[in-house]
Amino acid sequence: MRALERIRAEDGSESPFAAFDLPGTPGTDEFWAAATPASVPSGDGGWVALFLWRGTPAVIEFESWSDPVPLLRWRDTDCWYAEVRMPARLRVTYRFLADDGSYADPLNPAGAGGDRSIAATPDAPPQPHWPAVAADDVLPLPSTRIRWASERLGGRRTVRVHPVGGGGPVVLLLDGDDWLYLHPAMAAFDAAFAAGEMPPLTLVFVPAKDRRAEFGCRPELWEAVRDELLPLVADSGVPADLGRLVVAGQSLGGLSAVYAALEFPELVSRVACQSGSFWWTPEAGEPADPLGGPAGGALAERLRERSAPAGLRIAFDLGEHETRMRRHCELVETLTEQAGATVRSSTSASGHDRAGWRQALLRDVAWALA
Repeated sequence: MRALERIRAEDGSESPFAAFDLPGTPGTDEFWAAATPASVPSGDGGWVALFLWRGTPAVIEFESWSDPVPLLRWRDTDCWYAEVRMPARLRVTYRFLADDGSYADPLNPAGAGGDRSIAATPDAPPQPHWPAVAADDVLPLPSTRIRWASERLGGRRTVRVHPVGGGGPVVLLLDGDDWLYLHPAMAAFDAAFAAGEMPPLTLVFVPAKDRRAEFGCRPELWEAVRDELLPLVADSGVPADLGRLVVAGQSLGGLSAVYAALEFPELVSRVACQSGSFWWTPEAGEPADPLGGPAGGALAERLRERSAPAGLRIAFDLGEHETRMRRHCELVETLTEQAGATVRSSTSASGHDRAGWRQALLRDVAWALA
């Protein structure tokens, strides 16, 4: 692909589309048949991505990577567009916000739920095993479901259970509804097993009702998992080895997963953590800028005081573009290893975004069970 350049239309005006090799005249059926976003090199190591929208005015909202980007109208057509500069190696979730609601990109076959799409720069690593999901696709759900009425946490939840390769060690997926309805984790784990990259295991999709309350460094969630949820899993009829439990969590879920491994070692000894919210302290909700607090937050303080439980294995992953998270995550990773745990650290081509964590989830669960 050539570097981004402006090419003049027949009337002498600059066309924003010619450099992207889109077919047809803007606004024609041939033009709208092209798949976008399309990318060309920016000349400084990054990319310029062209996003198209047909109809009314709108803006592009990106998942924790960029401020919203307004779309420009091309002449008097129904074509709206934006040229967005992106860094190297980025995978990001986005959606179009119009006056009448939010929409997935109808020109992009890679979706995440009904109103979101996924864009990736050409140099972003592939994500094998994760099928493309269009906005109107309905993801298959595990056939086994558990009604969990928690006395400790309050409320009722539906927990889905899925055996991979016949079932085995239990893997708790925190924020389980996201991995059911936005990203097809069941299909991805099955495909990884079929490819010989995942051992047999049993997925348990654990939904959250109040993430900030449940995923802070507090014991209630893990007491409820130990005393209420896992007995229900054992009685579900799905093969489940509760002797080896992996907890996989992202953001606040990652914080909670590492907290559980440190405070409930008899329960959790293996963790896959992506972009853990290690800035968290009991007071972190009060400042306007919670990430501006002490590096590593409450977990770093705990790790300085005590050694890690014997046999603890934690895989940490952080988005390459999460610059403000880095000091928190790197300190907790270092302290965890110094405390005696077996640690694996890596980065993903993303910001703070589940679309970028997906491949790390598969890889790190497999490593935790090795």
